[in-house]
Amino acid sequence: MTASAPSSTNNNPRPVADGRDSYARFVPLSTRWMDNDAYGHLNNVVYLSLFDTAVNQYLIEAGALDLHQGAVIGLVVETHCNYFDSLAYPQRIEAGLRVHSQGRSSVRYEIGLFAEGAALCAARGHFVHVYVDRQHRRPVAQLPDAYLSALKGLTL
Repeated sequence: MTASAPSSTNNNPRPVADGRDSYARFVPLSTRWMDNDAYGHLNNVVYLSLFDTAVNQYLIEAGALDLHQGAVIGLVVETHCNYFDSLAYPQRIEAGLRVHSQGRSSVRYEIGLFAEGAALCAARGHFVHVYVDRQHRRPVAQLPDAYLSALKGLTL
């Protein structure tokens, strides 16, 4: 799903920024004063927080995630991010979302962070949620129907 171009220094593919058509849905996000670091742009850990916020905001709005009473919760077991351009406060961001793969109890979400109106993402990453029973913290046998329905909205 992601594009790559050959690096000029070796034979390994070098990640390149995705365009908007690579994502199924967009979630608007705002940066905050505290997100900037000493270099005047968003600190690297903020990107991962924005990924998490975008996916969970979508799941809440789609009626899948109930933060307080839901029997199923998602635990992040893997994260990754590639950076292509800087983002900074005060800047509005649009998070592109897509499902890369889905298992019985896990989902790999891919997220592209775009400056508002930008054609290419400034950062692209992923994280994997393993969905577990809230009480026992064991993987669910199958994702609930509300999640399955929400995930269809993120599939290209």
